Amino acid sequence: MSGVQNRKIGPDDAEQRLDRWLKKQFPHLTQGRIEKMCRKGELRVDGGRVKPATRLDEGQTVRIPPLGDAADQPAPKMERKIKPTDAQMIQSCVLWKDEHIIALNKPSGLPSQGGSGQGDRHVDALSEALKFGYKERPKLIHRLDKDTSGLLLLARTDRIARRLSEALRHRNVRKIYWAAVAGTPHPRAGTIKYGLVKAPGRGRGGEGEKMLCIHPKEVEATEGAKRAVTDYAVLTSLGTRMAWLAMVPVTGRTHQLRAHISEIGHPIIGDGKYGGSAQENQGDGWGAGVGGGVSDARLHLHARTLIFEHPITKKMITLEAPLPPHMQATWDYVGWDVTHAPLDPFNMPDE
Repeated sequence: MSGVQNRKIGPDDAEQRLDRWLKKQFPHLTQGRIEKMCRKGELRVDGGRVKPATRLDEGQTVRIPPLGDAADQPAPKMERKIKPTDAQMIQSCVLWKDEHIIALNKPSGLPSQGGSGQGDRHVDALSEALKFGYKERPKLIHRLDKDTSGLLLLARTDRIARRLSEALRHRNVRKIYWAAVAGTPHPRAGTIKYGLVKAPGRGRGGEGEKMLCIHPKEVEATEGAKRAVTDYAVLTSLGTRMAWLAMVPVTGRTHQLRAHISEIGHPIIGDGKYGGSAQENQGDGWGAGVGGGVSDARLHLHARTLIFEHPITKKMITLEAPLPPHMQATWDYVGWDVTHAPLDPFNMPDE
C-alpha cells in the first residue's frame, strides 16, 4: 500500500484543476473518492484544504494520502469511442502536420479540454482521431479558451511534448492573435501590464471564473495575483466604432487578452464576460453594439499566427490560421482584407 506522497507542481501542470491532475497521475481514482479526500482534508495543497476544482500553480506541493491499490494499478488502455462525424470534424481542423507535430485550426465553441459540461467533445478527447497511424494519441501543448479559435499545437510523442513545453516556458514560441474590439485604442500600439487575479466565486463546473485586473504596483500585495503583459497594435479601424487588433500575450495567463483589452476600455466584440456584448457603443469603446452585419453573439478572438523552431529539424516554422466564419463575415462586411496585414506587426523592419 502506498504511503503519503508529496508531489510538486511543475510548469506543465500549472493552472490545471486538481481533480484532473490527480486523474492523470492515478487513472483509477474516481471523482467521488477525490471529492471525499477533499471534504476530509486528506488532500492538501501547500498545507491548505482544497476543493476538486482548485487550480494548481507552478511550485505548489500537493499532499496525497495513502491510495492503496489505486496508486499501483497501471493506466487503463482505453480507446475512446468517437462519433464518425466528430472524427471527421477534428481531422478537417488539421492545418499542418509532420511526424512530430500536429497543428489545428480550432473552431470557436470547441473546448481544448473537458470540464465545461461538454462530455468527451473537446480537443483532448477527440485527439484519439488524430493518431494517423501512431499508437498513442497526440498531446495538447497549450490551450485556447472554448470560444477562441485558431492555432493549437499537439505533440505526437512524449519527447516532442517535453521540448515544445520547454519552448513555451521560455517564450520561444511566438503567438499572435487577431481580434475585433469596440472603439479604437489610443495610443494605437502599446503594452498592457495589469496583473490578474481570479474573481471570487465559481462558475459552473469551476470554468466560469472571471479575471480581475490589478494595478502593477498592487500585484505583490494582492493574494493570488500574477503579473501579466500583453502587447497590442491597431492594424486598422472603422472610425471610432471598431478596430482590428493584433495582440501578443507576453505572459500566458487565463483570459489575459480578454481581460487586458477590456480594462483599457476596448472589449473584444462578442465577449459577454468582459463587456463586449449587448451594450451600447458610442465610440468610447465600452460595449460592442456596432450594429449592421457585425454580430456580437460570438467572440471575435483568433489565434492567427504561430512562429517556432522545430524541435527536431531546427527550422523556423511559421503557421497562419484562416479566420473562423463569423469573424470572416465581419471582416467582409466592414471591408477589412486579411492579405493587407503584416505577418508580425510587432517585428517590422525599419523603413
